[in-house]
Amino acid sequence: MKSFKVLGSGCKNCVTAAKLIEDKATALGVEVEIEKVTDMAAILGYGVMSTPGVVMDGKVVHAGGIPQPDKVEGWLKG
Repeated sequence: MKSFKVLGSGCKNCVTAAKLIEDKATALGVEVEIEKVTDMAAILGYGVMSTPGVVMDGKVVHAGGIPQPDKVEGWLKG
């Protein structure tokens, strides 16, 4: 199982990023856990200055804007 954290204030882009990860995981049959992190101190602790940010298995893999679907697919297959 892959663990994701979507970092952001809960804005539309943050919600869209989380849904994209969830939808791609379902399509690929990959089990994921998605946590939404809205605490600014926690977000800054990851070094993310622009949201949404995505953390996969403890490592920041994306920051600023909604990730491209093929990028998400790569995370899930990797």
